[in-house]
Amino acid sequence: MFEAIMLVCFGCSWPLSIIKSVRAKRVEGKSIFFLWLIFIGYMAGIANKIVTRPDWVTLFYAVNGAMVMADIILYYRYAARPDQS
Repeated sequence: MFEAIMLVCFGCSWPLSIIKSVRAKRVEGKSIFFLWLIFIGYMAGIANKIVTRPDWVTLFYAVNGAMVMADIILYYRYAARPDQS
């Protein structure tokens, strides 16, 4: 239960980060290294759940991982754009 609460709390921040990137179409202040570390961490959590004890919490890892991947995709999309100012 505490693991699920942790993942829900973490998961609340990713939509805000994604929305900020989409609205601003800029990624200043974001670290792609950090995003990849978080994504790898979520994938490790999924692997652990599959190997040890798969349960409904695995879904939270997957949703969070998908949101981080969306943020990674936005990072690469907007980092490649020339400055529009």
